[in-house]
Amino acid sequence: MNETPAPAPPSWQEDVFATLKKRGIQQIAYVPDAGHSHTIVEAQRDPAIHDVVLTTEEEGVGVVAGAWLGGQRAALLMQSSGVGNCVNMFSLLEMCRFPFLTLVTMRGEYAEFNPWQSPMGRTTRQALELMGITVLRADEPEDVEETVEAALDSVFEAGERVAVLLGQKLIGRKKWERN
Repeated sequence: MNETPAPAPPSWQEDVFATLKKRGIQQIAYVPDAGHSHTIVEAQRDPAIHDVVLTTEEEGVGVVAGAWLGGQRAALLMQSSGVGNCVNMFSLLEMCRFPFLTLVTMRGEYAEFNPWQSPMGRTTRQALELMGITVLRADEPEDVEETVEAALDSVFEAGERVAVLLGQKLIGRKKWERN
C-alpha cells in the first residue's frame, strides 16, 4: 500500500516556526488550528520547545505570562474566534505589564462559509486594541516573517503586548467536506 506524502506546508508557515525558534521561543501554547498546524507539529517535534495544548484560548494567556515569570519566552497560537474567549484574561497582561505575543489566524473574512465566524472576525482587531494589545497584520506570504520578527522585537525588547493577525487569504479557501 502506497501512502501519499503529506503536501509541504506553505512557506509562510515555515517562516513562522523558524522565526519563533530563532528568536528563542521556548513554549508554544495553542488550541489546535489548521492555520497553525505546521508550527504546532514542529513544536511537538522540537525537544527545545515545550508545546502546551489548551482546552480554551484564555488558558494560553496564563501560560505565556507564567513562562515569562519563569524566565522563558512563549507565544500563544489561536484562531480569531479565540480572541473573544481571552478578553477578560487580557486584563492580567495590562495590570501586570507582562510582555505578550499571540499569533492569530483569521476567520470570518475572505470566502468564509461559516456565518458564526464572521462577527468575531470583523471585531478581532478592535477587541485586541481595546485591551491594550498592539495589532500587526500580514496578508501576503512574503510579509509574514518580517511581521512576526517585528512583533518579537516589540514584545521581548520593549516589553509590549502584540498580536499578529494572519489574514484568511494566507490559508486559502476552506472547504466543508464530509469524511
